Amino acid sequence: MTSDSTDELLLRLHTAALSDMQTSRPKKLVRALDYQAEDMSPPARELATEEALRDALERARPTDPLVEVWRRRLTDWDFASTPTWSDRTERTADRRGDVYGLLGLSDETRKLLDALVPVSRIEAPVVITDEFTPWYTPESQQGRPWYWKSYRSYLERKGWDPDVVASLDAASDAVVERLADPTQEAAYQAKGLVVGHVQSGKTANFAGVIAKAVDAGYRLVIVLGGTLNMLRAQTQRRLDMELVGRENILRGASEYESDYADDPAWNQGKFVSFGDLPSVRGAFDIVRLTTRDYDYMSLLQGITALEFEKQEPALPLYDARNLYRSTARLMVVKKNKDVLTKLVKDLRKIKTPLAEIPVLIIDDESDEASVNTTNLAKADSERTAINMKISQLLRMLPRAQYVGYTATPFANVFVDPSDAEDIFPKDFIVSLPRPEGYMGARDFHDLDSPISGEERTFANSNELAHVRDIIVSAEDEDDDVCLQRAMDMFVLTAAMKLYREDQGLGDRYFQHHTMLIHESVRTEVHRELLGRVTRLWWNAGYMGPSGHERLRILFDTDVAPVSAVRADGHAVPSSYEELTRYIGPALTRIGGDDKPIIVVNGDKDIETGQADFDKRSIWKILIGGQKLARGFTVEGLTVSYFRRRAGNASTLMQMGRWFGFREGYRDLVRLFLGRAENVGAKEIDLYEAFEAICLDEENFRAELQQYARMVDGKPQVTPAQVPPLVSQHLPWLKPTSPNKMYNARLVSLNSAGQWQEPTAYPSRLADLRHNTNVWSSVLDGLPDEITSLAYHFPADGTRSATTHRFDAFVGRLSPMDFLGLMREVRWGQPSQFAPNLTYLAEISEASTSKVDDWLLIAPQHTKRGNRLTLGGAGRRFAWFARDRRRHPLFGAISEPKHRGAAVRIAGALPDSGDPETERLVAPRRGVVIVYPVVESKHRPDIDADGRLAPEKVVMTFSFVAPSSARRADGRVLRFTTIDSSEEGKAIIDTQ
Repeated sequence: MTSDSTDELLLRLHTAALSDMQTSRPKKLVRALDYQAEDMSPPARELATEEALRDALERARPTDPLVEVWRRRLTDWDFASTPTWSDRTERTADRRGDVYGLLGLSDETRKLLDALVPVSRIEAPVVITDEFTPWYTPESQQGRPWYWKSYRSYLERKGWDPDVVASLDAASDAVVERLADPTQEAAYQAKGLVVGHVQSGKTANFAGVIAKAVDAGYRLVIVLGGTLNMLRAQTQRRLDMELVGRENILRGASEYESDYADDPAWNQGKFVSFGDLPSVRGAFDIVRLTTRDYDYMSLLQGITALEFEKQEPALPLYDARNLYRSTARLMVVKKNKDVLTKLVKDLRKIKTPLAEIPVLIIDDESDEASVNTTNLAKADSERTAINMKISQLLRMLPRAQYVGYTATPFANVFVDPSDAEDIFPKDFIVSLPRPEGYMGARDFHDLDSPISGEERTFANSNELAHVRDIIVSAEDEDDDVCLQRAMDMFVLTAAMKLYREDQGLGDRYFQHHTMLIHESVRTEVHRELLGRVTRLWWNAGYMGPSGHERLRILFDTDVAPVSAVRADGHAVPSSYEELTRYIGPALTRIGGDDKPIIVVNGDKDIETGQADFDKRSIWKILIGGQKLARGFTVEGLTVSYFRRRAGNASTLMQMGRWFGFREGYRDLVRLFLGRAENVGAKEIDLYEAFEAICLDEENFRAELQQYARMVDGKPQVTPAQVPPLVSQHLPWLKPTSPNKMYNARLVSLNSAGQWQEPTAYPSRLADLRHNTNVWSSVLDGLPDEITSLAYHFPADGTRSATTHRFDAFVGRLSPMDFLGLMREVRWGQPSQFAPNLTYLAEISEASTSKVDDWLLIAPQHTKRGNRLTLGGAGRRFAWFARDRRRHPLFGAISEPKHRGAAVRIAGALPDSGDPETERLVAPRRGVVIVYPVVESKHRPDIDADGRLAPEKVVMTFSFVAPSSARRADGRVLRFTTIDSSEEGKAIIDTQ
């Protein structure tokens, strides 16, 4: 037998043996191989040994088919959420060891498999859950998985990594197992929320949930697909292509009668195909009640399309003898009052008792339109339109399960838990992990970076690499310099993509390349903007000397240095000359049809083309507003030009169309963002606004992580008892719109071991003078000697090892002295510090004390001339140059190099590697760092002796509470929700 035929036979043998274990525990491998070999040719018996496997693994590469088969099965076992064959719930090497033990593998084979298929490091979903009765088990799925197996195979053929597929499998299991058993006699309505990231693959998760749910017996699936036709159509197509399949779409019609006859993917065979109708192959069909082009319409005499057939008429539909022989129905419905009204009316007409139909309602972008924004506690109030229709559906369909999907969940978790007809996720909240290869908010910001501003480079700073400022003068709102530079970057990155295609980027073909300009939702602004962009494009002179000179400078100063350190192995030209020959072809792809710009806003007078990424390759500049601001995926997005303002974090985050997967061109992504624009009495910096909501989102996910921990095998808290809590880093940027927050209250902020940096300092002279005098008396008590503090950061994937060292005056304050100081300090925005003050009181007062003392640190920088005379003793202290970036708030005040030592002293970082710093570490010690700030307008007033009027100094500070100063229950309080049935009592206080 040849080596090739031996490998092929071994592959068939292991594929068959491991497939038999797909929905069961691991079993003795040699016995399983023997069983499979009985039906194969005689040489198979010789290969049904562990030695044959070991020999193959010793010469195998990670991409070999045999390794892929083992990778798929081992990854499934690694990700199993509650395996009966192991008492280890975490994905670890020990759990993998349990698998090997059940398979009966030797140590040598284990080592080979571990080297080729290491235990996945992909994060598991975080689940906050109420108690539930397990029903969705491997045993319950035997013989029925059809659409999930098909969907999984589709993803694998598409090239998804087995780890990612296994992660999706686990995450969708976490949802389906918490729905009600569709065959149980007693009707139960579960409500849950799945929290993803903006443009991060939430659709893949709910497609998996739908596949598993219909396999399990859910027979009516209603997908609420956003509020716009284009988003609904995009969702319909995705489900049709990946889940429903060609045969269910055609139902006996010819290929040319399909609503996808003009879709390239349909004609290229990219839609899932089963070979015949699933019902012919022993499964069940899915009947579509909506299509790509048509939303739900009144069925009239076609109402029978909603009727559910029963093989056993005397039994209810949910009985297994009926349910698994019945056809499923799927509709993707726009969140529109008229459309939902038609659906409600039709459901009332059908003969099948509604109480017998297991229904799954998937609500995409569930924080938009679905949430009731009317305070029902007020007299004569009623639900908002879409919320009312969803409530009607839930009342009519007792077996309906509601699962909301969103990346901005703040509105959903502020829903009143006692409102039984609303969509509060009372049963579960699932937070999906950040996907591999995803480019999200964190990738455009330097959150908590210990690297100081002057040390940041394109390599270690996401902001420097990807973000470019839009600075428009107040005198000239139409200054086109920044817009032209963004368009130049669009052309340059287009040429870079063509260069990479030509340099053998595997089979990579950049089908789409887009730039998004988003300044307003108003169509009249789009009309004016279309004129400006058109003029700039045709006057750019890209093929002339002036155009090439601009592109050369941009390449040398921006593209080349960023790609040199962030290209991740992708080709980068050595000079602009090497790229020059791709500029012309790039311009042809963009504007060769004389239509380089597409306006997407619903205004037929100025819309210049269709942004239908499914039907054609699009290399264009897109101008849009609301239509491109939520849910809709702008494919190939490389350059974003964003000046649109928003009043709340949910809306602003959803506008972040630049989030997503950027395979092959991550280093080329650029975000041109408005900075520090004067708006009335406020100054708005969009970049800082995005940074703030990024912090809000990360804190929210961290809270979910805390709540998810089980205690004695039971949920620590349930969604209904304690809604996840949402922080707010900017006073003017609410987590969601105010009409979705009437039920929310800000209570306290437990920040044990976390760096806290208030920024809302006063601007009134009397308040500034008061604060300077209060702090001066504290500074007088500091010792005269200088202390040198340091923290050594080891190398990681983004930076080399570095030590941050600084000098400071260091003293101590008692807990009550520090609390008294905090109570005396005045604020320009008191509400910002109020939650911190509540927490400081909790940990400082005698009855609840969790802190022994506070270390007061006054850093002294190396700029010896920058000294202020403060306090009655006439001591001189370093002052810091800072300015308010949005009234009354400063931006970042502290210096990153001060943070490591302070957080270490408070016990939240490991050993600093510095003896002097370690000497100051104590178990119940907090740290406060004081920064006397002088704004630019007052710096000329500092005299030669370092004196300055106290009202011209802003006494700012940061603090880190002891890492041990946590609540006994481990909760961190920020916003909470009031349960209207609890007489105004915050439900967080249910101990």
